[in-house]
Amino acid sequence: MLGEQKIVVVMPAYNAARTLRQTYDEVMAHGDLVDVVIVVDDASHDETVAICRTLERVQLEVHPMNRGYGANQKTCYRLALAAGADIVIMIHPDYQYTPLLIPAMAALVATGLYPCVLASRILGGGALRGGMPVWKYVANRGLTLIENILFGAKLSEYHTGYRAYARSLLERLPLEKNSDDFVFDNQLLAQVLWLREPIGELTCPAKYIPEASSINFRRSVRYGFGCLATAAQFRFARWKLATPPTNS
Repeated sequence: MLGEQKIVVVMPAYNAARTLRQTYDEVMAHGDLVDVVIVVDDASHDETVAICRTLERVQLEVHPMNRGYGANQKTCYRLALAAGADIVIMIHPDYQYTPLLIPAMAALVATGLYPCVLASRILGGGALRGGMPVWKYVANRGLTLIENILFGAKLSEYHTGYRAYARSLLERLPLEKNSDDFVFDNQLLAQVLWLREPIGELTCPAKYIPEASSINFRRSVRYGFGCLATAAQFRFARWKLATPPTNS
């Protein structure tokens, strides 16, 4: 709890056996702050589920078949809200992002300053220092520049897998209408921006270790075009030429 607000950490997991426990241990370093940890396994082929069942204070949900990263998050947020969360923090269990930022992210939401907070790998230059491949860094910066123009925003990146949300915001977003694939993250932010809700950012160091999850080049290209399509729809909707992202 933070004040009277219940904090739930959600982890969308897929083949995360090598890093799940390490991520969990750092999350639980804030055990006095985090009320519940929810892990949703998207039909992993490794020991993710078996390891998760050995962890304390964890609610586990297993998809019987692989449904995709976006579908995984939909389950995460549905379960978190059902658990009574006032603040939901999503972190990938691949140990790319440090759970040590959980108190800061939760505080920014709890105080009412921001209903959405992103942990940015770009602020402070942590991405390249942490080992982000140069091609991914260039793609991230290029996509973010175009998205900021089309969204009319000034975020440092749209592609982080470490985020915090207020319950009141999640309940307003039509999450089930979003993609079941990786572009879900981008569509969610488009919906937040459409509602003209402020988005806060924190500097987050990143670790690109061999065990960390990553999508291949082909899927990255597909994701990039999906992000551009989302931003273009947003801009056309502002011009009354397309359906708003909250109605798509």
